Amino acid sequence: MTIGLMAQVKRVKVTYIYELLTRRNVVGVGLGYKISQGVNTGELSLVVSVTHKVDSSALSAEDLVPQALNGVKTDVVETGVLRALSSIPSSELGPRDRWRPVVPPGVTAGHYRITAGTFGCLVQRGEEVFILSNNHVLADSNNGQQEDAILQPGAADGGTMDDRIATLADYVPLDFGTAPPECSIAKLSASLLNYVAGAFGSRHRLEVVKQTEGFNRVDAALARPLSPDLVSNEILYIGVPAGVGTATLGTEVQKTGRTTGHTQDTITQIDATLRVNYNGPTALFTGQLVAGPMSQPGDSGSAVLDMDERVVGLLFAGSNAATIINPIDEVLSALNVELAL
Repeated sequence: MTIGLMAQVKRVKVTYIYELLTRRNVVGVGLGYKISQGVNTGELSLVVSVTHKVDSSALSAEDLVPQALNGVKTDVVETGVLRALSSIPSSELGPRDRWRPVVPPGVTAGHYRITAGTFGCLVQRGEEVFILSNNHVLADSNNGQQEDAILQPGAADGGTMDDRIATLADYVPLDFGTAPPECSIAKLSASLLNYVAGAFGSRHRLEVVKQTEGFNRVDAALARPLSPDLVSNEILYIGVPAGVGTATLGTEVQKTGRTTGHTQDTITQIDATLRVNYNGPTALFTGQLVAGPMSQPGDSGSAVLDMDERVVGLLFAGSNAATIINPIDEVLSALNVELAL
């Protein structure tokens, strides 16, 4: 694969990404090798992820994905609905157990109001060490406040306030396309219109929201351990990370997570733009990695490593057919931290 070909496919993606995302069942677009009859052809293509495939005769012309765009072939892949992978309630200590006196990455943990996610790895800012996981695991999808309790095990695994191991320290806000209003004129206008509507007997009310950019690159947060010796940097079943790496197409990766334990798969897409469901609201992510089905709900927050044990990403979403990963360099940059070795 030449650099020129990669650049060409990226240009086509930039040109058509938002048009493709408006088509029926489409949830993402990324760069990957085309699969034909179950065989990797080695041909770089634009991979279009759909919730489910339907016969072309059941789709309108506007919803059909072209076989090629500006000379670049497309490959339609069924992934199902992509969801943020916090847990659903459900002799040797395992990923769902309570770990003491030392808690390793790869096990159940989470904000006291969520079900459970995964303690990914340790990072540091200066001399201070933090637990790294997702916003929706440690910060309850923007609803958490600094000093909120982080439990191990997570609540879905029996954790209570007596199992607090850390407090919420920092997070990158998730952008769902709207935010609380800041404009006093808009708020006053809505109040006046609601007053008039009420006077005429209407039970409908206007709500003011601020339109935001709506783009995300990471789902990431930090927790401050109650004591530095309460946590370890040795990921369960994997070991101490060897450093930071970069994943590309075909990179074999591994992780240890709360639900599926230690699993391995391969990166099938890079630079993917994807719509992720957060139990109702959806968020659009850009620049993501996509791997095969190596995760389930509860694995969110897992550190993803290559087979040389270098951290390459932070797992945060997926489906029964795919796993979605933030590139680790984006995560570290957004939180202004570095990997703790």
